[in-house]
Amino acid sequence: MSLHELVDGLEEDGGGIVGTRVQVSPEHAGLRLDQALARLLPQHSRSRLQGWLREGHVRIDGRVVTDAKHKVWGGECIELEDGLGADPRGLPAVAESIPLRIVHEDEEILVVDKPAGLVVHPGSGNWQGTLLNALLHHAPALAAIPRAGIVHRLDKETSGLLVVAKTLEAQTDLVRQLQARSVRRHYLALVHGVVAAERTGGTVDAPIGRHPTQRTRMAVVPLERHGKEARTHYLVRERFAAATLLECRLETGRTHQIRVHMMELGHPLVGDPVYLRGKRSGQPLFSAFPRQALHAWRLALRHPRTQLEMSWEAPLPEDFAALLGALRAQNDDREA
Repeated sequence: MSLHELVDGLEEDGGGIVGTRVQVSPEHAGLRLDQALARLLPQHSRSRLQGWLREGHVRIDGRVVTDAKHKVWGGECIELEDGLGADPRGLPAVAESIPLRIVHEDEEILVVDKPAGLVVHPGSGNWQGTLLNALLHHAPALAAIPRAGIVHRLDKETSGLLVVAKTLEAQTDLVRQLQARSVRRHYLALVHGVVAAERTGGTVDAPIGRHPTQRTRMAVVPLERHGKEARTHYLVRERFAAATLLECRLETGRTHQIRVHMMELGHPLVGDPVYLRGKRSGQPLFSAFPRQALHAWRLALRHPRTQLEMSWEAPLPEDFAALLGALRAQNDDREA
């Protein structure tokens, strides 16, 4: 899988285009048209550019070209026709002054502690106010990097650590680490129910794909039905009367992976608005918690330039910490 394919896999693309004209430079001579477009127009993802090619929105020297394998030799004028005008899906993301909790930054990478409620990448209904917009404001040079250097993401209401590449070389290296599954991502998850006392941990090995009828959800889907391999390792950290605090480590990184796997385990995340399936524990504390209780607390990887092992930890956000504090107090009351 290429850098562009993995980064584009973060999110489905689509949308209209804004009229653009670029000239092929000699350094791009001999490239396929789709490769040249990806380099000349890095603000658009490769999947989006390929879609515009198929739809006949790309012209070379005034002639419509739909073949992605068409070779360019330098000097050609490539035009993207005006499509849907101001449709935000076709517009490059803009920089916005949004505060960032920066845990680490150097010339190659940036590690951010994302708060709950912040969308990582612009998408349907969230075209502004995202982490990507904030990154472009903090480091304008990220505009030249696909997805502004984002190589993995967290759900909107999940808090915690994300690494961002500041150079193409760093992004390529991080993508390779993700492919090799050597990036270690640990989460704290509060789940409904008490995990059996004899069980200290385990692994959920169940492929994940788009839910067959509810397209906004993911589900355990057999490989033969286009599910993708997914494994989550978990360890019991603390038990309460009606919940368990787990440490989860991702081996793969599928959309909603921990949320789907915990539901498959029979212990859905506290506060999960999508996968709780109407489960209620009668605990007012849980009903009052406004989001899934999931925090990416530890991240470890090799630095793209030095290849030295690095790791970071992010403390629990106030709402999650307060919920655990209240549950511990309940435990103490019962034991008194």
